[in-house]
Amino acid sequence: MVFMKNADVPQLECVGSVDSGLTSMSWSPDEELVILTTGQQTIIMMTKDFEPITEIGIHQDDFGEGKFITVGWGKKETQFHGSEGKQAAQKKIQEVQPAVSWDDRRPRVTWRGDGQLFAVSTICPQTGARKVRVWNREGVLQATSEPVNGLEQALCWKPSGSLIASTQRHPNKHSVVFMEKNGLLHGDFTLPFSKDQAKVKELLWNSDSTVLAVWLEDLTAGDDGRLNTWIQLWTVGNYHWYLKQSLDFGADPGKAPACVCWDPERPLRLHLVTHSWTCVTYDWGWTTERSFGVDASDNANVAVIDGDKILVTTFRQCVVPPPMSSFELQLKSPVNQVAFLCATQGTNQLAAFTANGEISVYSQGSGEQAAKNGDAFRVISQPLLLQKTFRLAVRQDAPLALRQLLWLQDQLFVGVSPGLLPTSSTLLMLRPLQDESDTLAIGCEVEVDGLVVSVVHCPRTGTVALQLEDGQIRKLLWDCPEPSVENWCDSSGCSINFPVPCIQAALCSVGGEECLLGLTDRSHLYAGDAELASNISSFAVCGDFLLVTTHSHTCRCLQLSTLTLKGLQAALASDGGQSDETLRRVERGSRIVTVVPQDTRVILQMPRGNLETVHHRALVLAQLRKWLDSLRFKEAFESMRKLRINLNLIYDHNPKVFLENIETFITQLDSINHINLFLTELREEDTTSSMYPRPQSGPAQPRPASGPKKVDVVCDSLRSAMEGMDSNKFCLSILTAHVKKSVPELEIALQKVHELRENPPQAAGAVSAEEALKYLLFLVNVNDLYEHSLGTYDFDLVLMVAEKSQKDPKEYLPFLNKLKSLEPNYQRYTIDKHLKRYRKALVHLSKSGEEHFPEVLQLVMEQKLYGEALRLYAAESAQCKALSCAYAEHLVEQQQAEQAGLLLWRCGETASALQAFATSSSWRNAICVAQQMPLPPDQLALLARDLAEKLIEQRRYSEAALLLDQYAKDCEEAILALITGAVWEEALRLIYMHNRQDITETDLKPALIEAVGTQTVFLEAQVATFTRHRNRLAVVRELKEKARQDMLDEDGPDCADAELYSEASSVMTGSKYSQSNSRISSRSSKNRRKADRKKLSLKEGSPMEDRALMYALSEIITTVDKMREEVHGLLKALVLFHFDKQAEKLQLAYEDALQMMEAALPEVWPPEGLLSTQGPLTGPNSTANSIMASFQQQQRPAASQDVEVPAPPKMRNGVKWKLSVLK
Repeated sequence: MVFMKNADVPQLECVGSVDSGLTSMSWSPDEELVILTTGQQTIIMMTKDFEPITEIGIHQDDFGEGKFITVGWGKKETQFHGSEGKQAAQKKIQEVQPAVSWDDRRPRVTWRGDGQLFAVSTICPQTGARKVRVWNREGVLQATSEPVNGLEQALCWKPSGSLIASTQRHPNKHSVVFMEKNGLLHGDFTLPFSKDQAKVKELLWNSDSTVLAVWLEDLTAGDDGRLNTWIQLWTVGNYHWYLKQSLDFGADPGKAPACVCWDPERPLRLHLVTHSWTCVTYDWGWTTERSFGVDASDNANVAVIDGDKILVTTFRQCVVPPPMSSFELQLKSPVNQVAFLCATQGTNQLAAFTANGEISVYSQGSGEQAAKNGDAFRVISQPLLLQKTFRLAVRQDAPLALRQLLWLQDQLFVGVSPGLLPTSSTLLMLRPLQDESDTLAIGCEVEVDGLVVSVVHCPRTGTVALQLEDGQIRKLLWDCPEPSVENWCDSSGCSINFPVPCIQAALCSVGGEECLLGLTDRSHLYAGDAELASNISSFAVCGDFLLVTTHSHTCRCLQLSTLTLKGLQAALASDGGQSDETLRRVERGSRIVTVVPQDTRVILQMPRGNLETVHHRALVLAQLRKWLDSLRFKEAFESMRKLRINLNLIYDHNPKVFLENIETFITQLDSINHINLFLTELREEDTTSSMYPRPQSGPAQPRPASGPKKVDVVCDSLRSAMEGMDSNKFCLSILTAHVKKSVPELEIALQKVHELRENPPQAAGAVSAEEALKYLLFLVNVNDLYEHSLGTYDFDLVLMVAEKSQKDPKEYLPFLNKLKSLEPNYQRYTIDKHLKRYRKALVHLSKSGEEHFPEVLQLVMEQKLYGEALRLYAAESAQCKALSCAYAEHLVEQQQAEQAGLLLWRCGETASALQAFATSSSWRNAICVAQQMPLPPDQLALLARDLAEKLIEQRRYSEAALLLDQYAKDCEEAILALITGAVWEEALRLIYMHNRQDITETDLKPALIEAVGTQTVFLEAQVATFTRHRNRLAVVRELKEKARQDMLDEDGPDCADAELYSEASSVMTGSKYSQSNSRISSRSSKNRRKADRKKLSLKEGSPMEDRALMYALSEIITTVDKMREEVHGLLKALVLFHFDKQAEKLQLAYEDALQMMEAALPEVWPPEGLLSTQGPLTGPNSTANSIMASFQQQQRPAASQDVEVPAPPKMRNGVKWKLSVLK
């Protein structure tokens, strides 16, 4: 019969009955269908309302719709049988034995996770053995299993749908086997029991198919007539099945489970009800058990539980992919928990808590075992040795009653057990008894109000943190005389808790404050109550670094000492860039296994189980800096070489320390090849500011003052040190130091090779001249080396290089023989000219004799070596005169006629010098030369007039008047020149000196009246232009501010003109176009400003109109301000001749112009900060878009404005120009 119980009604309701009786019942996962099997060996399929859909017989003769098809590939006897050979064709099929005697012979029904298929295991009437059939949701048979000998009653379909689990008893083992939906076997694993020791009552997959629970019971009762019961939890990784947890319920019938099931919503929660009507719930979580060491003595151990074995991998020594390991620890009972020692020393020690309630302690051996194997294979990882096994003097009413084991000290364990209330926990401080050192007893108990789900220890500070079931955090004060628990508080005393429970937790220090990091099952990472990120798949804390992997398949490494909580949030939220060393891509689904302390390795595990070692750039650079600070150059060099870090960092990290310890660097490397590699990678770039910037909190290392180039300094220092240590040993490195300099010293390097040839070193292993030359040819192009060897003028060396090159002797031998026949100085000249070393060639040619001077002159004129040539000859020599004349001609061509005149004058060519001075308007020198010649008076006067005309053209009126007055003897022309140049006082002086007062009336006074009018008109035009530009600038700025406010009010992308406000737009900066700095980035600042101003246009609506207006206003103010002296002189002349009204009018107009422009300066050039837009707009009416747009507006001018804002002009208020006699 089938009964239904309504939760609201206490009575049972009979739904229906079957005459033959019901043998099993199973609901589909979606609870829409129910399967009933009857005593008549039929299957009844009904709806959730118990309306029959179909009834079919369990035992079907047909295989099902999934029957295999024969494609006609011959008979079985002729087919290939693999490694079994041809005998497999004659092998007889083993008969299937009937089901075991303890089988209840009832059908078992299991559904696939999606509810589309279900499987039924029944006893076959013909063979008496179990057979599995698969049916679809419509009750149509799909497949029948192949005959499986020893198949047992347990049956469970993996929710993910791939496999059906059952058990099979073999002649020599007991296995859990897996079956595909087509009925064929596909994989198995062996249970850790002998053949007839236990029976499997049920198999149960959890909801996400990651854990298989095996419910076992003794096959035969013990001496007391009782049966032991176990529940084992199995997981799979890398095609290996691990026994992770073993719950031993013992032989007490009251403790044995009567019903076991997984929670449908929480995959790792298991419910069971015992025969004594006790309900027990177990919650598990995934964790990686790793050692806690922070120094190099820690082996980065990771322990994996596998039944009664612990698989330990020491990742410092080797990376072994699971299911293999560095070594295995065999125990007497299945292991349920592993704990590493949390002390600062001995972190490689391990404690295992087994199912029989014992704690086994393992530690490293003394090394004697390694010594015994000295002639055998090298042992990478020394296995841990069993030191002691503790019994627990603690009552355990249920399996795993003692959990969360923490090994705090060598003689102190902390565990969590059930509290006095169902909602509380008790912390047990376990210590060895004094009289029984192999027994752990309770030293003290600490009651915790809440269920403790995790216990975390920090090896640096010794802090122990507890996490409760609801996410609350507590701190255990374990090192007090009376241990206690208190709330976790921040530095201000506020209580801190996780918002939700976390499945993984770790202690670290962020910004100098200790906090607890937690990762939830939904990938949220918290630091206390602050959420740091929401896409974290795993994390690990290693020293000062936090490493996380994300669901976007990246691994980020952050240095905690340089960040606050807000900085940590921002760093985890940023996408990073190409230069972001904290971020790197990893394989999809990667999770952190461990980080090797004091090393650069991060071990990741892929979803399929294999391991991968990565060297995170941030971790690498931090470790390199530590090594370099402690002068461990060898470790740093090897790591940089292997990980392809630029070797310049060795010097750039701290140049002063490197140069002071350069011999230590050479001694530690102790390799010619490594030193050469370092030298060849040197370059002028400072890698600490470009490729590998220092962390923000790192101390800035002093940079050497500007002087010799970095490459030259390092090369010279290394070469000097190597020559002092052992020049023969480091010969090749010394050569490299010469060649690598910014200006390669190839001649010196070649000379050293030549010395090796002349005096071969006698030391063993010393480098020969042939080897040194061969190495030089490897560093330098052979043709360049040949040319430089010529430059040494050593023909033996030239021949030695030429013999190693690919040159044809027929080409270079005649050339060398010809050179040998020449006079030494001319020989060197010929070589230098061939090598295009023209300055050296000139020196050697000048020593070859006077007969070669025509060649000197030709060389000087061709290569423009006039200055060098003049220094080689005596000042009074004919050669110096010829060179000076040639140099003068060159200077005239270069528009430097005055300098040409000086050269010609000093070598006696006065006529040519006079012409050069006259051309360059150097009238004083011209007059001197003319009087030295001397010139007749009439020709001197004519010369003076010609020079005066040129000076007037150049607006040099005073100088022109002096020439006309003193040398041309024409005072009238001199006075007129001064009047034309508005030099009023000097004109009056000449008028009265030469008694020419008539010129005052005819020329001076009319010129004054004309000058007043001209100045007045000019001032009016400048003021009008200034006013117009000033008003337009105010309008332009108002339009810009209005456009910015409109964008903020309309929230940018939501408005109709959203495309105008994209990031590529320049509405906020007042430009409709984006400008690029790339073309002019290399120009000087002066040229750049000039190029920028070309972009300016005063046309209304132009991109940079506001900047153009500011430049125009600046030029007007500068022009008007420069008129002070000119206006002052004009006013004095006007007052002298009684033109007071005109003078007053001019003074008033000029004063008004100056005052107006000075008053406009604060408006045109507002104070610092007001010229740019206001700060970010926030408040109750702000939105995310408006605030972001405000930030962009605040940040954009510095990045996108090409043309700089002109500086306000400085007015010369200290210059006195007004006349007090004028009103």
